[in-house]
Amino acid sequence: MHEVDTLIIGAGVLGLACAARLGKPDTLILEAEGLIGSHTSSRNSEVIHAGLYYPRGSLKAELCLEGRERLYAWCNQHGVAHRRIGKLLVAVQESEIGKLEALAGNAEACGVTDLQQIDQPRLHVLEPALRGVRALLSPSTGIIDSHAYLQSLLAVAESRGAQLALHSRVERLQRDGDAWIASGHSAGEAFTLRAQRVINAGGPFAQRLADTIEGLPVPPLHLCQGRYFSYSGRSPFSRLIYPMPEANTAGLGIHATLDLAGQLRFGPDVRWLEALDYAVDENLRAPFAAAVARYFPALDAARLQPGYAGVRAKLSGPGEPAADFLIQTPADHRLPGLVNLFGIESPGLTASLAIAERVASAL
Repeated sequence: MHEVDTLIIGAGVLGLACAARLGKPDTLILEAEGLIGSHTSSRNSEVIHAGLYYPRGSLKAELCLEGRERLYAWCNQHGVAHRRIGKLLVAVQESEIGKLEALAGNAEACGVTDLQQIDQPRLHVLEPALRGVRALLSPSTGIIDSHAYLQSLLAVAESRGAQLALHSRVERLQRDGDAWIASGHSAGEAFTLRAQRVINAGGPFAQRLADTIEGLPVPPLHLCQGRYFSYSGRSPFSRLIYPMPEANTAGLGIHATLDLAGQLRFGPDVRWLEALDYAVDENLRAPFAAAVARYFPALDAARLQPGYAGVRAKLSGPGEPAADFLIQTPADHRLPGLVNLFGIESPGLTASLAIAERVASAL
């Protein structure tokens, strides 16, 4: 039986960040797909979040702020393309000013100190195409090439001796004395291996694997799809534009984001799923156009094109309060050498290096 010190299940941003942080030569990363970051890590807004929305004292708030600074430093050190582009949170009408002020208060309570109040005249100067009565400017918000970031994490992990195996799905984990036995299939062939430590970073598949472990408490999984439309031609905006969060939903509203090439896209929306689904229906153009036209009245709906979709692995369902990250360690489940990462949705990419630090400490 093949033996390793550390087995990391999932080569998304979390698994690769853990591999890079641990820096151990006897580390094996198993990925079920044929590419790294095939699911959540490559299907998002590619935003480096400033930490404005999350409840004070939550892991999301704490790890977003810590992770943001670690991520900017990592990008500078490893040459990962990124830009502190800034974000405007916009009250489109007077009735939304209270929500804007509440966001400002929450951000300050969480340790965000650089938000700037923007009145309507200055807002028009900053973004002439934007409709709004007041806004907050977040200069610490940025954008990143998520694929380049994934590649940089893998390069660092491999330089320290870690190995990656694609098309390798772990289907069962069992405790065996002071170690773990992982079994599954790799490139169609059955395998079994023994590991002293296991990090379950399976994203939307993390609970399925955890369910095979006897005596482990496993939280519920709720899949929430977010779809994006791209906007052809030149972008009217030079910053990210976020409307006020939608009430009683899992979303922050259909916002405007830019990639590093200047391509404008709108999304994500909110659609609860029973199974993974990455389709984007062209018939969504009309509701997307209606949502975006509130803050971008000159929108040309004909320039909206179906883009891509991502799926968030959430711990809270429709109508429930947003759940926090769950970094489940031996201190929680009393099973030595095992860490499960559950519900690492947004701001998971921003927080990834801080999460990896927590995992390393737990092991």
